Amino acid sequence: MISGFFITLRIATRALAKNKLRAGLTVLGVVIGIAAVTAMVSLGQSASQLVQGQLQGLGTNVVIVFPGNQKQGGGVHGAVSSLTAADSEAIVEHCHTIIASSPIVITQAQVVYGNANYQPRELVGVGEQFLTVRNWPVRRGGFFTDGDINSASQVCVIGHTVVSKLFQTSDPIGEKIRVKGVPFEVVGVLQTKGANMVGEDQDDVMLFPYTSMRRRLQGSEFDNVNAIMCSARSLTDMAEAESEINQLLAERHKINPGEPFDFDVGTTVEIANLLGVIIGTLTMMISSIAGISLVVGGVGIMNIMLVSVTERTREIGIRMAVGARGRDILAQFLMEAILLACLGGIVGFALGCAASVGVTMLINSLTSGTRWPIVISFNAAILAFFFAAAVGVFFGYYPARRASQLDPIEALRYE
Repeated sequence: MISGFFITLRIATRALAKNKLRAGLTVLGVVIGIAAVTAMVSLGQSASQLVQGQLQGLGTNVVIVFPGNQKQGGGVHGAVSSLTAADSEAIVEHCHTIIASSPIVITQAQVVYGNANYQPRELVGVGEQFLTVRNWPVRRGGFFTDGDINSASQVCVIGHTVVSKLFQTSDPIGEKIRVKGVPFEVVGVLQTKGANMVGEDQDDVMLFPYTSMRRRLQGSEFDNVNAIMCSARSLTDMAEAESEINQLLAERHKINPGEPFDFDVGTTVEIANLLGVIIGTLTMMISSIAGISLVVGGVGIMNIMLVSVTERTREIGIRMAVGARGRDILAQFLMEAILLACLGGIVGFALGCAASVGVTMLINSLTSGTRWPIVISFNAAILAFFFAAAVGVFFGYYPARRASQLDPIEALRYE
């Protein structure tokens, strides 16, 4: 049984080797299809890993509360923030699944140090638990205290990019930066985080006590905030944390049953799942389009095998005359079709891997900060091999069967 298989394999290999150029052109469609599918699957997995890494960099089990539409005077208004710093404190106090929470207040402004003038990407007012939520350590110096929050102290913590723009070689700790004419003392420098998933520099940031931001930079005595960031105890508590926050804030905001909430609660898990579905769908769609090449390649294999049967009709007759059975002829031509398809699958997978690495390196060279991981999908390799073999069996069976059913006498007479 095994010896017969290797004999058939040797005969099929010799038959294909007689016309290498035709064999190469025959498998070209399979090569292109497998290469395209492999590259798309690998790039899709690379994008998925990038998203997961970026969401992990956002913080530890983060739950984000945004203000929603607020009803006033019988109408719906979206401009008024419905969240307050007191809501953030209540979430930590009453939601047992939440271990830390911070108000978020955002503004933009030019900052001045000496003769240097620069506008960071973000100026953010935060609470003392912000670094816990974001899982963002301080590299040098310290962070805000409860006293800084309560007294709206004129202190700030800056990112690495701000340090390089304003201070260059000098030590920023203890120095004064002016924001809208108000001096703030630098008490800490954040650890470098790099770019986020859309290429924005996360280190181009300045953090202030949210009370200082509201009173000294925005000139407001109101307690409303732009958002609240919370950290759940564990990944498995995310759904329960979202439910607890919804219930607590609905009670605090006096929202009756059946009325829409004036806030929105989202989690990084939901964002990851949504992005995963989008990436997966796009990868599947593009791979399906690329898979059309496999069908085209399969048809090419069938056409060439039919031509081969016609060209070798006399050979088939001689083999049958010396004792070859129909199933032996069927096995030989089917083996040739499978070899062609598998050869295309191997070459296509190699080209697909090379294309995936090349495209990933090109993306990394064109984008600043964000680094796409290089991913080679071995699942795609296994799938490519078996799919190529299946293409060979499917499109090679008809020519092989036609060859096996030839009449030996008629085949010997064929010129």
